[in-house]
Amino acid sequence: MSDLSRRRLIAATLATLTAPAAAHARTPGPAPDPRSEALDQAMTHDQAPPAVAAAVVTSGGQAWADVRGVRRRGQTDAVTLDDRWHLGSNTKAMTAAVWARLVEQGQARWGMPLAEAFPQTPVHEAFAALTVEDLLRHKAGLSDRTDFPLPLVARADTRPVVEQRAALAQALTRPPAGPVGTFAYGNVNYVLAGAVIERIAGRPCEEVVAAELFSPLGIGSAGFGAPRTNVSGGPNAWGHHVQGQAATPIDPELPYADNAPLMAPAGTAHMALADYGRFVQAMLGGGPAGWLSADSLSRLITPLDGDAYALGWSLGPNGAIAHEGSNTLWHAVVIAQPDRGRASIVLSNGGMAGRSATVPLAQRLLLDAADA
Repeated sequence: MSDLSRRRLIAATLATLTAPAAAHARTPGPAPDPRSEALDQAMTHDQAPPAVAAAVVTSGGQAWADVRGVRRRGQTDAVTLDDRWHLGSNTKAMTAAVWARLVEQGQARWGMPLAEAFPQTPVHEAFAALTVEDLLRHKAGLSDRTDFPLPLVARADTRPVVEQRAALAQALTRPPAGPVGTFAYGNVNYVLAGAVIERIAGRPCEEVVAAELFSPLGIGSAGFGAPRTNVSGGPNAWGHHVQGQAATPIDPELPYADNAPLMAPAGTAHMALADYGRFVQAMLGGGPAGWLSADSLSRLITPLDGDAYALGWSLGPNGAIAHEGSNTLWHAVVIAQPDRGRASIVLSNGGMAGRSATVPLAQRLLLDAADA
């Protein structure tokens, strides 16, 4: 996905927060749950993905969750709340949160210059004033087009992922591909941030995320790459390649079922809906005591003056934050209102084509939460 498409995607998601809520249907007898009605309605959309999992989360925990659809198009095996979902670029907020954890532990510091973060790399003078947070804000002047390997090349690389990520720092030895200090969304930024985390922690970023985020938040279903089984070890939803009205399920064992492992800090995490809700709850300030301070949480979700992107989160109207993720076979969207302590999550297995059904659903669920 191009930088321009990504910016438009995020902006469109946030713009839905200003749209009026759809009228709730009324039937005789006990009133149906409007959130379940909204999920049912989304599944009737002509671009609806094969399966959708949705939740409303507050700072106190999960307020509602449900699923619809099938694990593979053309089959009848229904998804359940035990299924795991690929989060794509929504992984970025987790990498940024781990950076905040390292800062609070004294292993890193806010404002760490890139020359200090990569001490063995002769950083070009154009990057001299930049920090790790500039990577997390996509403002380092780097570009996936010029500074990141092509997918086929990345998948064929047999070096340990820590070595692969460290090698990307060579991009900092050349003049920047774009204007430094200007937002330009790129996975290379977060992979490099992951390389910094690895140098400081002395182990792969995946292990650091597990230790500093999954474990303290009680997230037991998480992993990296295309999910292969559900939380019980049974069948799981598959991602789908969508062309027009045709959706082809992709076996998670295939190498192209996900981005290359190199990409983990930028976009390969997966987990069950309830566990993703635990992370979102923590970002709303409802995490376990001591996980992250109020100051760190504020830094993560608050852009600099004049910016629309913080550290793994985009800014929307009325203080809302949001993010979308997709490896083209799956799609994830979260919209949150931290000042009101609530958020909506919609995860699906129909790639970007399904967002025309899932993004409005996320918006509707958040508005329904406001009415509750």
